Amino acid sequence: MNQEILDQINAIIPKENILGDEPMSRHTTFRTGGPADYFIRISSKDELSKLITVLKKENIDFFVTGNGSNLLVSDNGYHGVIISMSGLDTLQVDGNRILAGAGVLNSKVAQEALKHSLTGMEALAGIPGSVGGCLRMNAGAYGSEMKDVVESADIMFEDGHVETMSVDDMKLRYRGSRIGDEKLYVLGVTFTLFNGDKKAIEEAMADYAARRRDKQPLEFPSAGSTFKRPEGYFAGKLIQDAGLRGFAIGGAQVSDKHCGFVVNKGGATSKDVIDVIRHVQKTVLETSGVELDTEVILLGDFE
Repeated sequence: MNQEILDQINAIIPKENILGDEPMSRHTTFRTGGPADYFIRISSKDELSKLITVLKKENIDFFVTGNGSNLLVSDNGYHGVIISMSGLDTLQVDGNRILAGAGVLNSKVAQEALKHSLTGMEALAGIPGSVGGCLRMNAGAYGSEMKDVVESADIMFEDGHVETMSVDDMKLRYRGSRIGDEKLYVLGVTFTLFNGDKKAIEEAMADYAARRRDKQPLEFPSAGSTFKRPEGYFAGKLIQDAGLRGFAIGGAQVSDKHCGFVVNKGGATSKDVIDVIRHVQKTVLETSGVELDTEVILLGDFE
């Protein structure tokens, strides 16, 4: 990126929010990934719109991320600009509605709901992503999904205009949505919850948290569930039945605790992770005839 383009970006974004040659291992829950040419934290929809306009005009690749909880970045890094939405962090309660900026962590919304005795977020409290990313993939857990608690969202289109879209407009489905299909950008989300008993909400959240600690490898960096659930099957059982529990390459491993998770046991590279994923996919296809698709987004060159 030449100085002229940098000057344009500096006119939009405060310098302290522009990081050059930034290791993506600092910004993904896998704790792997090489450097992005630039990592830019935006704090308003105007900044986002103006920044994307410049990047498109100059033909510079970019990727918009939240908490990096569903992202595997190549060890070679990303040749372009990573735009972080973490600065869109407003959070307010209006009756039984919670309005959250795209960069607010899902867990924080759940805690705010608890504080105001609002029920509906209990099962989703442990999902590690930001609300923008969770909405994009219609994240879910224990029978609940984002589409069950979201009323609407402010969405920026490729041309920079913003629309408030209803939950139906967003076409949320299992681990997908119109947002991801059309490369739209979530700015903020309105949750609609229900009045409940604070003690009961707190107990439900504690129960879900205990189940996660008991069954999921939360002690290691990961992207949560690595694979989508194939129709009629459970990914973890297919992987276990293929004899892959504990299978490891380098520092990456199929979790001993839950075979649906690939974890960073320490010192893993992104290549280790993708090699484990590909071996799992190949072996499961050979043993059961089922193709496993990943929930994880791959960014950069993995060849």
